[in-house]
Amino acid sequence: MPGFVLLVRDRADGDPSMRIGYTVTKKIGNAVVRNRMKRRLRALAHDLLPESGIRGADHVLIGRNGGIERDFAQLRADLSKALAKVAR
Repeated sequence: MPGFVLLVRDRADGDPSMRIGYTVTKKIGNAVVRNRMKRRLRALAHDLLPESGIRGADHVLIGRNGGIERDFAQLRADLSKALAKVAR
């Protein structure tokens, strides 16, 4: 997706809980920009992962360069689309 990368890995340990991680590299910008991007990723995950995430898997959202400028509604649609692809 243009604003982020979603990685999902099944833990295969029998635990149905979902875990989430966030990362934004220094290439994206200074600490203020990186923290803003992480806040946006956290808000997206809070909204969509409980109903669309994969149980028993680790989810990692990696912020990309275009994520700060991208509209939040578009990021939400992108994450929903990415989770649907992964669920197949």
